[in-house]
Amino acid sequence: MTYFLDLRLAPVGGGLAQSVATCAGASLANYSGVRQDELLAAVKGRDVLIATHGFNVDRADGIACLSNWGGLLQLPPNAAFVGLLWPGDSIWAHGLDYPEEPKIANGAGELLAEFLDSQFAGVASLSFASHSLGARVILQTIQKLQMPVRRATVMAGAIDDNCLITEFRDAVAKVAEFSLLSSLKDEVLSVDFPIGNFIAGIIAAGHPWWRAALGHCGPVNPRPSNVRVPFEIPDSWEFEHGNYLQIDSAPVPVLPLPTDVPPNGSPKPVLDAAGNPVPGWQEAFSSAFASTRFR
Repeated sequence: MTYFLDLRLAPVGGGLAQSVATCAGASLANYSGVRQDELLAAVKGRDVLIATHGFNVDRADGIACLSNWGGLLQLPPNAAFVGLLWPGDSIWAHGLDYPEEPKIANGAGELLAEFLDSQFAGVASLSFASHSLGARVILQTIQKLQMPVRRATVMAGAIDDNCLITEFRDAVAKVAEFSLLSSLKDEVLSVDFPIGNFIAGIIAAGHPWWRAALGHCGPVNPRPSNVRVPFEIPDSWEFEHGNYLQIDSAPVPVLPLPTDVPPNGSPKPVLDAAGNPVPGWQEAFSSAFASTRFR
């Protein structure tokens, strides 16, 4: 069972809720609300990792992928994992970063920050992980938080590559250690994201005309000093946008820790006897990487 903070109004689409719901489950079939004091008791005194999904993810898929990924994490005994659901599918245009999408993500971050500051004071530490446009959710959360943040891991960030030194500079400065995963083979971020930003620049004043995504080629220089390297996944792995958080029916291998980003040209991390990658190796890698950087 995974605990969740739920910011959705509806199972599919819909807007942002007015308050944070506390829930638990491993799939939509057994997902239900839990008393807030139950969740707070589960995280009290613990090193908490809150992880969230990206755009075009409904409630059912969010529960499934985050429960799956959370079960693969190898966190220390005093750690607690909490999933975060937000309406990233409320406005979605096939990967294009239209102006309304960041508004939903920013609103989710503001709502979450207020909740955490008022309710999570009893945790030992607070950390975050995200996929895709979820990067904006956690960065906006950190920006608004009064609490310190121990770790942040942004995977395939669907957000501008200069955001760490511009829009979210203050958020990054609050994090003791900041990690990234990016892939030059991510076609969603290499094609759709800059086109969407170009259109957004026409539609809404103040948007960049053309920027690469943080999760495609990493952050622009100068990088903040607390951003750890390496972060660029080997090209030969052909890591795509949907590979970081997947929903697998077959058992997923667990990689030994520490697991970090190897040099370009390195073999895929989990191979069968015939030398072929086994199913689920991608989220085995992303979860092991996040577990390593969390410690």
